[in-house]
Amino acid sequence: MTQDLQGELRTFVGDVVRDMGLDANVEVETLEDGSIRVDIRGDGGEVLLRRKGEGLDALQHIVNTAFRRDLDSQRIVIDSLGFRRGKDLELEQMTRFLIERARSTGTPQELGPLNSYARRVVHMEVAKHADATSESQGDGAVKKVIIAARAPKK
Repeated sequence: MTQDLQGELRTFVGDVVRDMGLDANVEVETLEDGSIRVDIRGDGGEVLLRRKGEGLDALQHIVNTAFRRDLDSQRIVIDSLGFRRGKDLELEQMTRFLIERARSTGTPQELGPLNSYARRVVHMEVAKHADATSESQGDGAVKKVIIAARAPKK
């Protein structure tokens, strides 16, 4: 990611947060997987976390829509006060638990309903396990994910 894009993201998110009347700082970093993390720090970021982070999800949608043309296959992740990072870790842990349960019972396990970001976190975690599969099911933006044990190859 170019420094120009980082600056544009920092300015855009900073302007939105400021226009919301929030006192917060914005930091931008590129992660190992190529995704871009925009971290909102400061007391004002707490407002985005109300109602299970709905404000954070909305801001992430706005930013991804605004910068869609500037990105190749990169994803922009908006976080505030480590909220999303913590939720991602919980979701990955739940996914590992359901993978183990699918292995032991032989029955597919259902997780959701989840938005597209959360489904991606689940699918990425399942992809780390060669003996498990995942599939999104449902209509609209919020779908469930089915996690199943993969049959051993003969």
